[in-house]
Amino acid sequence: MDSVRVFLSHAIALESAAALRYDDLAAAMETQGSVEVARFFEEMAGYCRLHLKEAQTRGGFRQLQPPDQGYEWRAGESPEEAGWEGIDGFMDVATALALALSCEESSEAYYRRIADESGDPVVRKMAAEFAEEEAGHANALRLRIQASAE
Repeated sequence: MDSVRVFLSHAIALESAAALRYDDLAAAMETQGSVEVARFFEEMAGYCRLHLKEAQTRGGFRQLQPPDQGYEWRAGESPEEAGWEGIDGFMDVATALALALSCEESSEAYYRRIADESGDPVVRKMAAEFAEEEAGHANALRLRIQASAE
């Protein structure tokens, strides 16, 4: 990925999907009565929206059309998508946290791959910054998983 515009369109799509996933996880945890975890997921959704706004600001736009060649997702969908199992109100806390961690790790790997492979130094720098943000999300989830196991 050697275009800043294409990179940012991917980042906008990825962060939008992440925020919606966290909203869904928060709702599922509310349904289950795990209010503390629901608030944690709402906080994570807020971070995703901050990253979304950052990508929009860097690109000078609020919405961006998908790239002409379509999105370049390795698995055919955004790394932040929840996968085939989805999210539902019957999901327990451990499963919800594990699913969120898996998505964050996928996003970090996605951004790191771009940082490693892009021929554009600006894209490499931005991708590395976004990868670090995703690593921070993953670390927050690992801490939450560890605390809930104790």
